[in-house]
Amino acid sequence: MQERHQNRKQYFNELANTSRTFYIDYLRPEIEISEQTRVLEIGCGEGGNLLPFAEIGCQVTGIDLSETRIAQAREFFAEAGQKATFLSQNFILAEKPATDDERFDLVLIHDVIEHIEKPYKREFFEHIRPFLKPNGLIFFGFPAWQMPFGGHQQICRGLAGKLPFIHLLPNPLYKAIVRACGNGDNCVNELLSIKRARMSIEHFERLCRDGGYTLQRRTLWFINPHYQQKFGLTPRRLNAFLSSLKYLRNFYTTSAFYLLRP
Repeated sequence: MQERHQNRKQYFNELANTSRTFYIDYLRPEIEISEQTRVLEIGCGEGGNLLPFAEIGCQVTGIDLSETRIAQAREFFAEAGQKATFLSQNFILAEKPATDDERFDLVLIHDVIEHIEKPYKREFFEHIRPFLKPNGLIFFGFPAWQMPFGGHQQICRGLAGKLPFIHLLPNPLYKAIVRACGNGDNCVNELLSIKRARMSIEHFERLCRDGGYTLQRRTLWFINPHYQQKFGLTPRRLNAFLSSLKYLRNFYTTSAFYLLRP
């Protein structure tokens, strides 16, 4: 397990730095980001992605299942002297906004969709739409399932957290390796849930088409922009040829960025 998964303030700061360095500039060609911009992050965790938007003056809201993460988000924002609204609840059960004033210009969904198990993905997509203003924008970011650490095995303790591609093994062998490295039922169950929820590029794009969303931009990354914070690596996009290789591209796409409109 990496230290950042235990030191949540470090994790918060790293996410904020990546958001400040990459996400805002990535979004600006498609949307004005100003004090009038209403931003919602679904699955916000401690809120690191939202901090740079709040610093610009955006009206930011974060929602997450974990009460602990929401409490940390409130604490970290207070320490940073920034305002935000944070809610602890299941987004699919969240009440839909009644007016345009309550809707959002921008919805962030980063490293979330790969945690939602398949029976609920379509419902999740459908529930986003009422939260958007008529010309609202959605930013999705997620790791392709087959990439070396697409199973999130880095959350494991011991050697299992450093082994690429083990999430692609049959479940009995995968569980045996994770347990042999000193990980308990909670870790195993979380990894198996992620395996059931796995998200490939092709599956994601099918969900977008079926949900009636229009693709504004797609960027597939060989080196995820967040790896600059985590490992000191320079971000690298996939070229057009490698991006076009269906199914194979999942094995070397460490992050997929999508901008969508309803």
